[in-house]
Amino acid sequence: MENKKINIVIVDDHPIVIEGLKMMLNNQLHFSVSESFTSGSEIMGFIRSHKADIILLDITLPDANGTELCREIKKISPDTSVIMFSNRSERSIIMQSLQNGASGYILKNTSIDELVLCIQGAYSGNIVFCNETRQIISKPSLNDHPIPRLTKREKQILQMVAEGKTSMMIADELFLSPLTVDTHRKNLLQKFQVKNSTELITIAVQQNMI
Repeated sequence: MENKKINIVIVDDHPIVIEGLKMMLNNQLHFSVSESFTSGSEIMGFIRSHKADIILLDITLPDANGTELCREIKKISPDTSVIMFSNRSERSIIMQSLQNGASGYILKNTSIDELVLCIQGAYSGNIVFCNETRQIISKPSLNDHPIPRLTKREKQILQMVAEGKTSMMIADELFLSPLTVDTHRKNLLQKFQVKNSTELITIAVQQNMI
């Protein structure tokens, strides 16, 4: 981890949850909780004029639905990683959050060690889940995509995309041209029948391919 502290903002309608998270996260060497809010309107007002590396966002807020709020936050601040932090464990809510741009989904019963790892992973550009969330989305669903057949190279690139690596980084590591990597990425989107990398990674996790 680099020397720069990860700037974290917490949005939750329970002050006691906020205070507990602040205490635990500020004890981490590379974390800094800069702000906390209890409503959707407050975080939207903040994000229009301030930057945050990570937003821990609850689903249930007094004036907003967290999944919809995530989409609005990403429109204003696309570089901010939004991690849903909730008691809601319905698969449909988890999937909707990811489709709306969330960088991960963590249940509130997770351990502090797992939360720290997820925050670090999201800051590095990965899609992150606590173990329980991963188990939930890995269960078969009537709407699941069929498992596509991938080449060895496509499997390599899929894993590297899941690690948050850009096409240029992948090209350098695999000694390929960026154009070739982009072609592989487009092929992956087609094979998985998805529109973007977030959906690609989500389905790959469902299928236990990464």
